[in-house]
Amino acid sequence: MRGETGSGTGVRRGVTIGALGVVLLLGVTGTGLAVPPPPPNPSDSEINSSKADANAKAGDVGRLTNQLAQAESKLSQLNDEVELKMEEANKARVDADTAQDAASQADREAQSARTESDAAQATIDKARADLDKFAAASFQQGSTVGSVSAYLTANSPKELLGRAQLLDAVGGSRLNALDTMKRAQTEKSNKDATARKKLEIAQERKRAADAAKHEADNAQSAAQHAQDTQAAQNDKLEADKAGVEKQLFEAQQKVSGLQGQRQRYEDWKAQKAREDEERARQAALAASKPSQGGGGRPSSRPVQSAPAGASVEAVVRRALSQLGLPYAWGGGNTSGPTRGIRDGGTADRYGDYMKIGFDCSGLMIYAFAGVKSLPHYSGYQYNAGRKVPLSQMRRGDMLFWGGSARGIHHVAMYLGNGQMVEAPQSGLRVRIAPVRYGGIMPYATRLIG
Repeated sequence: MRGETGSGTGVRRGVTIGALGVVLLLGVTGTGLAVPPPPPNPSDSEINSSKADANAKAGDVGRLTNQLAQAESKLSQLNDEVELKMEEANKARVDADTAQDAASQADREAQSARTESDAAQATIDKARADLDKFAAASFQQGSTVGSVSAYLTANSPKELLGRAQLLDAVGGSRLNALDTMKRAQTEKSNKDATARKKLEIAQERKRAADAAKHEADNAQSAAQHAQDTQAAQNDKLEADKAGVEKQLFEAQQKVSGLQGQRQRYEDWKAQKAREDEERARQAALAASKPSQGGGGRPSSRPVQSAPAGASVEAVVRRALSQLGLPYAWGGGNTSGPTRGIRDGGTADRYGDYMKIGFDCSGLMIYAFAGVKSLPHYSGYQYNAGRKVPLSQMRRGDMLFWGGSARGIHHVAMYLGNGQMVEAPQSGLRVRIAPVRYGGIMPYATRLIG
């Protein structure tokens, strides 16, 4: 339903109001416009209860906001912890790689030492073979250590000298072979020990580095898990907070709606009081005049005049000053655009309750704020001024659409030259458009002039 804050029943009430207005206009005094039936008037208890509910929701929002702030702080700390553990894990990986390189180098050195040890073993084997040859020769010729027989069996001094020289040579070879074997054995033992030590150290460092890497990886995984868990808790808090904020907004809208109903009721009471005063004044005036054909009723309805300073151009300027603002169902008052309200249907689907703007009757309330206090319902606005045929409409008149069983559902202001300004419907904005004659009411309503 375009541009209305009333329900379908409330819209249909517009036709009834028109008929009731005719009856009342023909009543006792025959003066002034009929006051429509009173709008809903919520009790103080209802308003206070809705305020208490809104305050409770506001408290819940505050509590969740504090919890979320604490959770965000904890998540930030966990983020720092994850970054630290990631760096520690990187360090452990570098250390493990370095230890692996050292172990590989130690293994290569051990391999080299084994090669050298094998060479030393070959030297030992050769020295042992030389010694074995010497022993075999000594056995064949008798003892080589102070062998008297070698000298006694010599046939000449020359042979004796040769045998002495031979014994010296054989003895020196034996001693050389023994020394060489001992040196080779010592060198082999030293190289074997050095290689084993280097390999043991390298392997120990590698085991320590691997253990540190494993521990760092576990610490990083634990920190990441804690961060993920906290992030999930934060997401839940965010969702809870958003849900309560939505409930708060709805509670505030309920307060606003009840207060709006109260304001409309107060406006109705003021309008009714003015009407009662006018009836009393007209009755007193009729009583003071001579009877004219059995009745003191004026022959024609008095025309309302605009308050001092009000003009058609001032009203038009106020309406045009809001061009481009969004349509918001239920939005707009004498001070300007306001937040829309929920309707449970089309307006909600367009998110009107989150927009600041006007609906069609709200725009008229703002435009005519200096002229007349209008109710926030186009059906009532239709009866708020003097009716003029469409053929006589002029700049500043209000145009209406609806009628028959549907009631009035839209209002706009005529600008002249076939143009009008309106807050059209959800999803659109305040605009100037050509007058649409389909479904238009046969009369315009004039508040000025």
